[in-house]
Amino acid sequence: MEPDATVSPGAVLAELAHIAGSSPRSSGRRGATGLMSARNGPGATAPAPSNPRTVFAAAAIGSAVEYYDFFAYGTAAALVFPTVFFPSLGPEAARLASFATLGAAFVARPTGAAVFGHFGDRIGRKRILVLTLLLMGVATAAVGLVPGADRIGGAAPALVLALRLVQGFALGGEQGGAVVLATESAPKGRSGLMGSSGAVGAALGFLLSSLSFLLVSLLGAGQSAAFLAWGGAFPSC
Repeated sequence: MEPDATVSPGAVLAELAHIAGSSPRSSGRRGATGLMSARNGPGATAPAPSNPRTVFAAAAIGSAVEYYDFFAYGTAAALVFPTVFFPSLGPEAARLASFATLGAAFVARPTGAAVFGHFGDRIGRKRILVLTLLLMGVATAAVGLVPGADRIGGAAPALVLALRLVQGFALGGEQGGAVVLATESAPKGRSGLMGSSGAVGAALGFLLSSLSFLLVSLLGAGQSAAFLAWGGAFPSC
């Protein structure tokens, strides 16, 4: 990356806005810009390339958001969901059932990677990245809003399982798409560094989800009933 290139919060937000509003033809594979210029004629002006550092930051933030949602569910599956969604089972069986819903997302991830990777090549990875972020955010917020089994019975764990599958489907598409998007914007000799944006975002997401549950547990210390009531919902929303 260029030594004089700097990254500001405004630049990152602008890049995220550009990702959200980019046209499919301008956000596909490497070389799409050249193809557009050829189609538009010899006098056409190609879009200015994005700052590689800004693209790296945008891809890392996107991955952090995805993994925050993903890991927040994992923490809630250990601390909250056995009691809220599987109260009729014994403590150990409820915990196992809760972790089974956690593992269901890993089954959906390869499918999401294949589906979103295919459409990323066809309509543009930037638009697919935005779609996966929306899917993950909506599914995670919905998990926090699902009533407990004491209110809607067996529909509660069924809804949680369905939403968890949506989370895995979205994360499978986002993970590969964000890395490819970053590497396609890499200067010569920096593809590996730019590709690390996904791993950087995953680590940040894990840290943020852990901190959010730490905050919730501190606020609800000594009030286990209150923690069970909103402890799983607050980090998700």
